[in-house]
Amino acid sequence: MNDATDNVIDVSRALWFGIGISFAFVGLIWLTGELWLEPPPFAERQEGAVMPGMWYLWQAAEPTFWSRASVWTAYVLHQVIIWYLIWRATHGDRKYSSKLHWFNIAALATNAVFILVHLAQTHIWYDGLAQDVAEFSSQASVVIMLVAILIIENERRGLLFGAKLPLPKDATQAIRKYHGYYFSWAILYTFWYHPMDITGGHLLGFLYMFMLMLQGSLFFTRMHVNPRWTVVSEISVVAHGVMVAILAGQEWPRFFAGFLGMFVITQMHGLGLSKATRWVLGLLYIGIVATIYANTEGLAASFEAGLIPLVEFVLVIIVSILVFILCRVLGTVNRQTATSN
Repeated sequence: MNDATDNVIDVSRALWFGIGISFAFVGLIWLTGELWLEPPPFAERQEGAVMPGMWYLWQAAEPTFWSRASVWTAYVLHQVIIWYLIWRATHGDRKYSSKLHWFNIAALATNAVFILVHLAQTHIWYDGLAQDVAEFSSQASVVIMLVAILIIENERRGLLFGAKLPLPKDATQAIRKYHGYYFSWAILYTFWYHPMDITGGHLLGFLYMFMLMLQGSLFFTRMHVNPRWTVVSEISVVAHGVMVAILAGQEWPRFFAGFLGMFVITQMHGLGLSKATRWVLGLLYIGIVATIYANTEGLAASFEAGLIPLVEFVLVIIVSILVFILCRVLGTVNRQTATSN
């Protein structure tokens, strides 16, 4: 297939249609779960085997060969197809378009099919990848994805109230060039980690994954780099993080204040808002956070609002340095290989 099949469907219409379908899929998960889902007995918590608060409850006590084979086979197929579509899209003289390319349609269709496959797999075997991998790996994959977005967007919107951080250009360019492969892995790995249960955390989590899949499927379209839409994809983590914290019995204000703080500190400065509007949003944020902490943990604990931004900013520096070193090492190896040939 080539660009002769492109420029048929308007990307903005596809986006709104995709958002509607995402909510419809969440509704389908809830409806089928209420009607037919019967989770198996869950595995007992293994105290001492995992970090505190990192035990994932929703995994069967007695997994079978087929429960494992079904989820791993589906995940690998899903991942390979999306990676192939990204590879095909990047190997050609592609330009960002206001219409869908053929590979966008293929990616959207692939994700839709595998969402249904995962739903069926949950009802038949229930288990996700959680049976074989640690919960930390799923959470960390998404955190690193959010950090990579900060690195990529640093050149456009800055990192601290519009101020740009002098990150290594080699690292930024490498992350920008290859981010699609990592982002798709982080999203699909997390998507297949969880069974499609119907708790509030699962439903909001899958909605978040569907939005990210939608964003990831629109590569090489103008919507993929639309600042307003990309920020929606970033701040959607607020609702999911708060719900998961509540279900886990953790202190939800730190997740609410932390992730929303990223919007105030970094994300809103790439939206073209006036200085006055940004001041209003910043003061409104401070008022909301102060009110929440005053009525929950106490104002003295409001310093927690800065923990998530601090961690993400530190990770921005660490990831940038590591990618920079990797670029230099690979560059040296490539030069040595070229010389020897």
